[in-house]
Amino acid sequence: MPVPGNGNRPGAAQAPSSRAPRPHPAPVTLGDHPRAGLYGAGLLAHGTGLAVTPVPPSGDTPPEPGEGEGPGKPDPRHGAAPDITPSATPATGAGHLTLLLVENDPAGALSIPEMLDASGKPIRVRTARNLTEAARLLTDDVHCVLLDLNLPAADDDDPLAVLRRLLDLAPHHAVLALTASEDVEGGAEAVRVGAQDFLVRDELDGRVLSRAVRYAVERKRADTAQRQLAEGRLRAQENARLERGLLPTPLLEGAPLRFAAHYRPGRSRALLGGDFYDTVRTPDGTVHAMIGDVSGHGPDEAALGVELRIAWRALTLAGLSGDRLLATLQEVLEHEREDEETFATLCTVDIAPDGRSAAMCLAGHPAPVVRRGGGRAELLPQEPCGPALGLLPRGRWPRTQVGLGPEWSLMLYTDGLIEGRIGAGSLRLGQEGMLALVREHQGAGLRGAELLESTVHAARDLNGGELTDDVAAILLAR
Repeated sequence: MPVPGNGNRPGAAQAPSSRAPRPHPAPVTLGDHPRAGLYGAGLLAHGTGLAVTPVPPSGDTPPEPGEGEGPGKPDPRHGAAPDITPSATPATGAGHLTLLLVENDPAGALSIPEMLDASGKPIRVRTARNLTEAARLLTDDVHCVLLDLNLPAADDDDPLAVLRRLLDLAPHHAVLALTASEDVEGGAEAVRVGAQDFLVRDELDGRVLSRAVRYAVERKRADTAQRQLAEGRLRAQENARLERGLLPTPLLEGAPLRFAAHYRPGRSRALLGGDFYDTVRTPDGTVHAMIGDVSGHGPDEAALGVELRIAWRALTLAGLSGDRLLATLQEVLEHEREDEETFATLCTVDIAPDGRSAAMCLAGHPAPVVRRGGGRAELLPQEPCGPALGLLPRGRWPRTQVGLGPEWSLMLYTDGLIEGRIGAGSLRLGQEGMLALVREHQGAGLRGAELLESTVHAARDLNGGELTDDVAAILLAR
């Protein structure tokens, strides 16, 4: 008997404020324009500010609650070695914005003006004299880094070496470059390298800086989201190409048979599921067809289904059939499955060279549907039926001889088609219900792919929505 239910069990941003800066229209970015920093500063030239006390990197001033405490947040007052690994994505909650100022100004000539975030909360400031201190202070609650481009760097030949080093340390943080008024071109180059904007040291005031910080943070979030979206699309395209390449191409050259297939994985947005099928013609003229179903759902089951299909094709072309073929496939499954409860059902049909008869093996799989001549579709005998692959260590799979006649169609399918529900109750469609759908659509003159598609769609409509299990069906006709 078929193994029931094997498809469903193993073995059995904050809302933008009205005061927020107006973003640049996509897809233009500040980094695309040689005077991007000036435009950014002009865009951010409106705002208000309140006094804010900088948080020093050392001394007696205690850190803010939650700063320098807990794993991954070293206390800047202690002499711990800096962790210079790339930091995680900064927090984006409703708390205070935090700015890390990195500049070496022993005379204290640089004064950070009063700043407010978009909600009116003061922007907190931390200070670091070099990149070593900055690496220690770059915790997840830092949102933006203001870097003095005049910091000394090890590479004197590269004026932006200190910026490149900071971008390596803080790939997920917004970065503002601070430059002298006579080095505007250096600021524009900093934007091209990766900073969100640049500011001129002599023109700093609370309105410009507070808006610049807020703009840089939001732009960094937008850039990160856009990059992640692009990466996700590329991965999806690569997966789709891979899955399409793993679907079978029937080898039926020279066979006087018509072939059609319908395949729909149960996994959302997937092209490949745990169901698998294949059809090949061997040199003696025999056409071999197979359909199977790996228990469970997910990419592991899909991969195992592909392995079993490829193994079946190789073994069939090598001359194996019937009990020997299924026993060898079981060995493949036992070596490749992730756990011992994974199994697979299978139906194989070997159509004689003259096309008038076939030999069928069932391994825990539902029997095919046959229609001879102009008669009614009917189910082939379910017995004898061997166990699903992977259930018994030394299973046997007897072959059943089936008469087909001069004109016929043969439909193989997986249990995802017959396990759909009828309405809101617990009643399943079952083989008899599916047979009734096939007869109805054949009576309406549907053949081949149209017959398979209409049958699957009808089962889905009776289910009240998409079928949750993988569905595969193939049809051979003469």
